[in-house]
Amino acid sequence: MHIKKGDNVKVISGNDKGKTGAVVRALPKTGQVIIAGVNMKKKHERSRKEGKKGQVVQIETPINASNVQKVK
Repeated sequence: MHIKKGDNVKVISGNDKGKTGAVVRALPKTGQVIIAGVNMKKKHERSRKEGKKGQVVQIETPINASNVQKVK
């Protein structure tokens, strides 16, 4: 895989086309990368302890490495 953790990349296709960010994590077995602030999805978490409220959390989800390009 041509992308490593810490590289600055630009998304070249998909819903987040044109966005740039640093690679947080590379997943070479699946050929995917996780980029900071790109491909954000909402996840609903239920309360774990009594008296605490459930919440909606935004997380970064993987994007295929073929859809990103290194930026200098």
